[in-house]
Amino acid sequence: MRIGIDVMGGDYAPKKTVHGAILAQKDLPRGTEIVLFGKKEDILSELKSFNISSNIFEIVDCSEVIEMGEHAVKGIKQKTKSSISVGFHYLATGKIDGFASAGNTGAMFVGGFYSVKAITGIIRPCISSVLPKQNGGVGILLDVGANPDCKADVLYQFGILGSLFAQHVCGIEYPKIGLLNLGEEKTKGSMLTQAAYEIMEDSKDYNFIGNIEGRDLFE
Repeated sequence: MRIGIDVMGGDYAPKKTVHGAILAQKDLPRGTEIVLFGKKEDILSELKSFNISSNIFEIVDCSEVIEMGEHAVKGIKQKTKSSISVGFHYLATGKIDGFASAGNTGAMFVGGFYSVKAITGIIRPCISSVLPKQNGGVGILLDVGANPDCKADVLYQFGILGSLFAQHVCGIEYPKIGLLNLGEEKTKGSMLTQAAYEIMEDSKDYNFIGNIEGRDLFE
């Protein structure tokens, strides 16, 4: 497996992203490669500061960077030599198997949507976050920033995506799906969450357990 990393993305890039890649390389299974996307001169300088040989990574030189405040669509279209644009090109053409960035969220959203496409039938992609639980397990929270506003059917589909992620990535055989709300009762929340509850309650696509509150995320 080959995993691409946008070295130029993040508040403390490229130092922290390069350091993270070094730490990850030590823990990843044999045969897993990390491909670094960014300004080669900066990457080599950071590797040298950590006394790490550049030979342990493949480095793809990218002369441009999509900054955090830039318009996502314009950034992807106009900065074709940026680390995010080139990374998604590699992903779309099968040169890498996955691509990660802590940079411009909108650019990652747009790049993913238009380069590797969405699953057929899925209305909106989303961003997930894996949360540690008190018992040592994990929970999955989504969406955590890709969509500022959603309809009920989109929230329902997030349940499908979260369930599949829990099963196939986290190894949870029969995950429970909850709707994060301000109370457990069915009638709590906005018109949106109440409508989503109705759809999710009737679903046979996953194990819906009803509304949950913030404290339930870590239990």
